[in-house]
Amino acid sequence: MEASWFFGCPLLGEDAPDLLAEALACIAREYAPAFPGIVLSGIRPEAGLAPELLRRFGRVFTFYRHSYSVQCAASLRGGLDGFLSRRSANHRAKLRKAARQARERDISFERRSPASAEEAAQIYRRMLRVEKTSWKGIGQCGMAESPAKEFYEALIGRLAATREARVIFARHEDRDIGFIFGGMAGTIYRGQQFSYDAAWKDRSIGNLLQLEKVTWLCEEAAERYDMGPIVGPRMSYKQHWTEKNMEIQTWLLRLNRRP
Repeated sequence: MEASWFFGCPLLGEDAPDLLAEALACIAREYAPAFPGIVLSGIRPEAGLAPELLRRFGRVFTFYRHSYSVQCAASLRGGLDGFLSRRSANHRAKLRKAARQARERDISFERRSPASAEEAAQIYRRMLRVEKTSWKGIGQCGMAESPAKEFYEALIGRLAATREARVIFARHEDRDIGFIFGGMAGTIYRGQQFSYDAAWKDRSIGNLLQLEKVTWLCEEAAERYDMGPIVGPRMSYKQHWTEKNMEIQTWLLRLNRRP
């Protein structure tokens, strides 16, 4: 169900182990006499699901660790002031300077939470136009390329059905110069993508968008901001915004050989 980044876990809810058992039985019938390897992503080794899977399926399958990732998050406890108090003095000073300069340059921010498929599609087209002017768009390695383009289009459309998408545009002279996009899951916000026009790379647009996002989330009494992976190219900036790291693993299940 999630075979691109291996972030999400396909086993949701209390009945997930039972549903997995049913799925495995169907797979066994479909592929008999062979049986494919089963990949389960998004497993948190310290959470309750991991030992339950080992207990339930450990006699039938051998479990291998396929890969792992470290995800990062920030607490929004204490609202915006509380969030900023957990950032370094240097980072807070940079944010104040960037915000002051943004006001001087008449940069504004527009919040959008689409409530229909049509509104989501219109907002997504705006996001893609910005994306194509960013370093990712110029390098053809961002969400304007397939399969990311189709993935995020579907994601924002589905989030719109329950009005859980959260999008902010940075604007200058009636033109979008940046955006930040993610979605709510209860009181937890998961960031998805943000980009800004490469011509504005020295104006801290990325930091300003993050600050605006945190401000909005705190106004909505959100409790946590998940920022995804912290390990990898171009991910070090997240260290300034987060204080919690969470390991997730991807497991490979191989059917034990029968005697």
